[in-house]
Amino acid sequence: MRIGELAARTGLTRDTIRFYEKSGLLVSGRTANGYRDFSPGAVEWLRYVRTAQALGFSLAEIARTGEELRGAADTAGALSALFEEKIRVVDARMAELAVLRAELAARVGTGCPLRASGAPG
Repeated sequence: MRIGELAARTGLTRDTIRFYEKSGLLVSGRTANGYRDFSPGAVEWLRYVRTAQALGFSLAEIARTGEELRGAADTAGALSALFEEKIRVVDARMAELAVLRAELAARVGTGCPLRASGAPG
């Protein structure tokens, strides 16, 4: 299918589809007259990409995990493992943000919020 049809079926813009192709997330062939030609499976793959992005996966992670999933005998198990790893990453980031929040809160009203705590003034 051509890029216009793929865009219509996925709700993505042509520019987004071209970007995904340029990034290596999507592959197309070329027709004799040079138009991009996408397989019917591209629709489902792009839905997967958008869902994964909404779940916090980067495009690099999506590219890597897409390859892992294609080779997995147990897709549901492989997805669960990916989600569990992402949860660990999110939990670690939340802990980092809690520390940052506490540091910012401790500096409120100090008169010099950019001075390192405990540093001579």
